Amino acid sequence: MPQHTIIVHSFETLGTYDGPGLRLVVFLQGCNFRCLYCANVDTIPLTGGTETDIEEIVRMAVSQKAFFGKKGGITFSGGEPTLQAKELIPLFKRLKEEGIHTCLDSNGSVWNDDVKELFSLVDIVLLDVKQINNTRHQILTERSNQQTLQTAHHFNTIGKRFWLRYVLVPGYSDFEEDIRTLGEEFKTFTSLERIEILPYHTLGAHKYEVLGKAYALKAVKENTPEQLNRAKALFEEYFTNVYVN
Repeated sequence: MPQHTIIVHSFETLGTYDGPGLRLVVFLQGCNFRCLYCANVDTIPLTGGTETDIEEIVRMAVSQKAFFGKKGGITFSGGEPTLQAKELIPLFKRLKEEGIHTCLDSNGSVWNDDVKELFSLVDIVLLDVKQINNTRHQILTERSNQQTLQTAHHFNTIGKRFWLRYVLVPGYSDFEEDIRTLGEEFKTFTSLERIEILPYHTLGAHKYEVLGKAYALKAVKENTPEQLNRAKALFEEYFTNVYVN
């Protein structure tokens, strides 16, 4: 890959669900997790996507800056954006020069010097914690949660602002004991600003059919209001800023 390009899957303008305020959301290609409920299964392969010059993304962000207001900016999601950490570093430096607020939506499982530098540059991280119980996490994602938790502790140590995002999947990540374990793990974190409960949905299920893949959670129904309220109440025993996204 040339030095000043990144591989982009797609863009979303004026997004309201991926960080504070109105945001330009850049979905990057490639992911190291295999979440059973993945809504963007077409972003998982490292191949594909569009090679995009970082200055083109800077131009897009600057052109939309008037809409961002005081809180908004640009969010990099995926896939897993830290897989392209080396390429994102010069882009984040350029965005900082332009006064653009930056956000990374990450599973926190990739760790190397480039990722560490990238996290030092970003204004806020949306950290996706899929499950606190590692056995259930591996069932849900086919990967360990060890580095994700270590990354969270790193954020708290260095004072990096982050939000914790938790997808509530019935029968997989909605167990009371696990939510309480998560609460105990993070309740004293001073750099954790917000908890976002993301309802499980099947909006990406049709992509599996297109790609000739089986959707593993076909029998799992979307959350009821009661399930979401119960989870929110549990989280609120440990945190003050809990939201259902």
